[in-house]
Order: sequence, then structure tokens, then C-alpha cells
Amino acid sequence: MSRKFVALAAAATFAAALEIGCSSQGGVGAVAVGAGGAKQPVIGVSLLNLSNEFIVMLNQAMQNKAKQLGVRLIVNDAQRSAERQVQQVESFVAQKVDAVILNPGEVEASSPAVDKALAAGIPIVNVNSETKSAPTAFVGSRDQEAARIAVEYIAKRLGGRGNLLMIQGYMGQAAQLERDQGAQEVLAKNPGLKLLAQQTAEWDRAQAMSLMENWIQSYGDRINAVFAQNDEMAMGALMALEQANRKQKVVLVGVDAIADALAAVRDGRLDATVFQDAKAQGAAAVETAVKIIHREPYDKQTLIPFQLVTRENVAQYLR
Repeated sequence: MSRKFVALAAAATFAAALEIGCSSQGGVGAVAVGAGGAKQPVIGVSLLNLSNEFIVMLNQAMQNKAKQLGVRLIVNDAQRSAERQVQQVESFVAQKVDAVILNPGEVEASSPAVDKALAAGIPIVNVNSETKSAPTAFVGSRDQEAARIAVEYIAKRLGGRGNLLMIQGYMGQAAQLERDQGAQEVLAKNPGLKLLAQQTAEWDRAQAMSLMENWIQSYGDRINAVFAQNDEMAMGALMALEQANRKQKVVLVGVDAIADALAAVRDGRLDATVFQDAKAQGAAAVETAVKIIHREPYDKQTLIPFQLVTRENVAQYLR
């Protein structure tokens, strides 16, 4: 994990803790007063996991847009728990926030959070991931597209023939389900590309490294490619492959275009990643929530496309 990411994560966690603390001071709930004594809109935010670099970037984008628009965010870290997300939204309802932004942990288990906000008459915007219950609005990207881009790239690199391993995200989350679906669509069109195995590493770098080490022991030279459903897991797989001196024989692709993955693509260590625009998603989620609060026209669905990043075009994505 890069020093830059550790610093980002620490800063984001501190900011979240600060907002949570401020929201309960003086017994005023979610009421905030802006310049001139006007009531400042308050938005409750429940994020999947602030130890994940992509979610840190999403949070930072929301903070920046909230500052620009003059609204206050109360940010909670669900730490991968859908049950905790439901509790956080219940707290937002009790504080009478003006809107909720939810970064769902699971399609099914996070749905009661949406239901509770809507039942209380509070608009809720899902960002980056989906729930079975329909929110007021959705901002994100189509995860099937990310997987299709990644596996199509792998198929092209392998000439349509070879053995593929897939490292899945947190089981039951929309991104995991939809990236599975997108990958299977491409595999169906490329019968020469065989899926050797698939298993979750829960979006985690260390778990992915351990899983890849086990797969190297099990499959050895039969491994031609690996699709990791996010870059944290791709970086874990990369470390395992490099330590086993096998990376030069394996095409490896991730999703998100986090800083470590972009640097690895630039250096020729990671073959490709698929850029997911955290800044655009975070900013659009806050913008949408503010429009709803002010009863202005808004888009029920905002979709931001994914983009393939290889060594040829990585320079334009490096931050």
C-alpha cells in the first residue's frame, strides 16, 4: 500500500470522525447555519469502507463538491457492514438530515437503509453501487461494462485462447455481481477462453495476494490471465506473481485506476486497469442530492463510462 494512500485514508477517516462529532454537538441534530443565519443543507453519507482507496477518492470528491455548494456532510464509514449502514441511515433519519447519500455494501442487505430513508420522507441517492430497493436517484457506472472491457482486453491479448482466473469482490455487492455477469458475457463469446477458478478476496489486497499464491500452487503454468474485479486485488495478485517469478507469463487486469495500479501500468508491471471516475461520481452524487433538496430538476440516473487504461495511454490518468 502506498504512503500516499495511507495519508489519504487517514485524512478521510479523520474528516469523517470530525463531521460525526460536529453533528451531535449542542443537541441540535443535523441543523447547520450558514452565512447570514440561513439554514445550511445537511447530507448524511454512509460509505462502504474508508480503508479502500477508491472510496477515499469518492469521499474526497464529495467533500470538495459539498464545500463548493455550501452544504455540510456527515460522513460515516460502514466498514463493509450492511447492517451498520442501516443503523447509520436510522441515525440520519433521527437527526433529520435533508438528504442521504448511500454507497451500498450489498444489493439485498443494504436495501432497508433505502427503505428507511424514503419512509421518513428523506431523499436518498445511491452512489457507485446499487440496492434492490430503488433510491430517489442513482449515480455511478455500469459494472458489467468494466468487466467486459477488462476481459475483452484479455481475450485479445491471448488471441481468444487460454486459461483465466477471476478474483471476485465482496460477495453480494452490486459491483461483484455485475462484474461477474460482464465477464461471463465475454467468456460466452470466446469459447477458447476457459475460466479455471473464481473466488472472492473481498476487494482486499492482502487476501488477493494469499489467494493468488494458492492458485499458483494449484495451477502453475496453466495460468494465462487473471481478472481482478478491483485494483486492490490486482495489486495483491501482482505481488504474488512477481514473487513467484511468473508475471511475465500472465496477463493481469484490474478495475478502478487507483494510484498504485496506474504506476504499475506505467512501469509495465500491470497489463491494464479500467478507469472508474471516483471524482465524477462523488461530485455528481452531491450535486444530485442538492438539486433534490432545493426541488430543482435532477436526473434519476447518472451513468459515467469506464475507460481502458494501458501503458499507451496511462500518462493522461496519472495524478
